[in-house]
Amino acid sequence: MVAQEAKATPSGRRSPRAAPPLQDRPHLDALPGPAAAPSLRGVRVAVLNFREPCQSVAGGAEEYAWQVSCYLVGQGASVHFATSREPGQARAERRDGIELRRMGNRYLVYLLVPLWLLLRRRRFDVVLDCMNGIPFFAPVVARRRTRVVCVVHHVHDRQFYAFFPRWLAAIGCFIEGPVARLLYRRCTTVTVSESSLGELRERLRWTAPIQVIPNGSPTARPVAREAVGGDPAVVYLGRLVGHKRVERVAELAAELGDAWPGLHVHIVGRGPEHARLAALAARPDVAGRVHLHGFLPEAEKNAVLSGARLNVTASEFEGWGLTVIEAAALGVPTVAYDVAGLRDSVRHGVTGWLVRDGERLADVVALALKELDDPRTRARMGSACRMWAREFTWGNTGASMTGLIVSELRESSRETS
Repeated sequence: MVAQEAKATPSGRRSPRAAPPLQDRPHLDALPGPAAAPSLRGVRVAVLNFREPCQSVAGGAEEYAWQVSCYLVGQGASVHFATSREPGQARAERRDGIELRRMGNRYLVYLLVPLWLLLRRRRFDVVLDCMNGIPFFAPVVARRRTRVVCVVHHVHDRQFYAFFPRWLAAIGCFIEGPVARLLYRRCTTVTVSESSLGELRERLRWTAPIQVIPNGSPTARPVAREAVGGDPAVVYLGRLVGHKRVERVAELAAELGDAWPGLHVHIVGRGPEHARLAALAARPDVAGRVHLHGFLPEAEKNAVLSGARLNVTASEFEGWGLTVIEAAALGVPTVAYDVAGLRDSVRHGVTGWLVRDGERLADVVALALKELDDPRTRARMGSACRMWAREFTWGNTGASMTGLIVSELRESSRETS
């Protein structure tokens, strides 16, 4: 699904408009006119992303980049995915039809990937430059006729200050703001939610054209709900990293223990915060009621998620919140902070609850649990969640990105003709 900035529904919520699938069509160069819908046969695409989905702390941005890459391959494109390399990973492999190239650690990747692209600048027709706070400077190193699409999930400015010294955070903000704004001013930008679009305009003063192409979500398969212990049970699903504030979810077992003595908190995911969370889970006041599952295969993850009464995320920095839609697909509503991205993926009072300014996470979770104690409310919200999740598929995401790439290549052809 893709949305232009001016589109809005009668209810006031902007409505993404899906581009049709482009398959079994002639190559772009053979087009008789702009009305034809080509495939991407012969189109060479470079995808530049900070991580790839098999890495230890990969998240929604990596899933987005990979799912889009897979769809482009299915449309006939040749896709190279350049990213960082974790210890023990191969430097190169072919997976899902994608040529995967790994180089550098979390810092060196921003030097090595642009150099990799520079040395291969004539090989690509399109570059998807995924900006995770810091861009890959594709407009500088790609050849002039190569179309660069900048992908931004959310604005990182406050996140820099949360995790880096002030001097380093200031440099990060300068690169994300004035430098990137100038560098990508002629490049179409893709973001994943309307509120992220607003933050790009307001906080970064972004001047380039922006299109919204939301995340998709895997098709949920019904699983046994009795797989999770505790009544009621709440779950956190995602990376165990600092800015996700997972400890706030774990603390719910203590904060709500008096009102809900049977409350259990299940945490699914991996990351550098695991040891800290394990120490918290061993505290006497929550012992036996906070469960760290680590990384789980899809079926086991869905069993834990679908067996929970409520999904809770305490993150204050999101572009969308992919796990919100994963939970919704299984009929599980979410409590999340009212921040950019999450205020789009959670429909307050319909598919979950938003924690507004001045409210406490624990108080909103308590309210949600009280409402969900009514079986009729649970059934109504579960149905609304599943309907909401069905609006988001990776097929729609890939088709929208394909349509955008076709449009960019047509524009390039007009400019060079």
